[in-house]
Amino acid sequence: MLERRLADLPDWGYLLREYYELYRFLSSGGSDRIRAHQRAVREAISRVLKANPPLEFNSPAEKPVNVHLKRALDEGKLERTAPFIRSIESIQQHLIWQYGYEKVPRGLEKTYAYAEICGPNGPILTDQVILGFVLFAPGCTYPSHAHDGISESYICLSGAVSENHQGVYAPGSMIFNPPEHTHRITVSNLEPALLAYAWIGPAERLAKQKMVFSRQRSNKAG
Repeated sequence: MLERRLADLPDWGYLLREYYELYRFLSSGGSDRIRAHQRAVREAISRVLKANPPLEFNSPAEKPVNVHLKRALDEGKLERTAPFIRSIESIQQHLIWQYGYEKVPRGLEKTYAYAEICGPNGPILTDQVILGFVLFAPGCTYPSHAHDGISESYICLSGAVSENHQGVYAPGSMIFNPPEHTHRITVSNLEPALLAYAWIGPAERLAKQKMVFSRQRSNKAG
């Protein structure tokens, strides 16, 4: 089979450019750390576009939460994130939705999944950055976890979420998690939430990142 590269499949290039524009124009809220993260994501995306990497497609896969995807996309078209949503729709038939954990907490298997679109696992193959989407069902609680050596950000595309009960993030807003920052996400009971994410870190960290939930501490006296 003839190798296909990014320039051969314009819809994927358009999607990366929509990512770039989000990280260019969304406010940093005056935070130097968030501004630096946004710049790092943009620079990584620029390197990917310039490198014109190969694309590797495996069989698409869905999870139970995908029954909420159409609603999430439709709601996103009503927001400032609409151009990004349309770019997702153009490639959604290739997405591989997965859990990313060896053991998924009870109930989460029906309310959560993610799809990577750029990174060591493709479809856009690179070690510069990991980009993808997270879909949450209404009322989902995504347990506490952290990422070793990885700076992470979420951009809300539709719905609304809260992180660590510290504010509500609506479409067009960004959540930034520095390395080792423990975070827990809760989702509105009324609508699903669709988030874009970006991971930045050393190539070896991106390639070998393990996703592990934090254990809840017991309140019982020892």
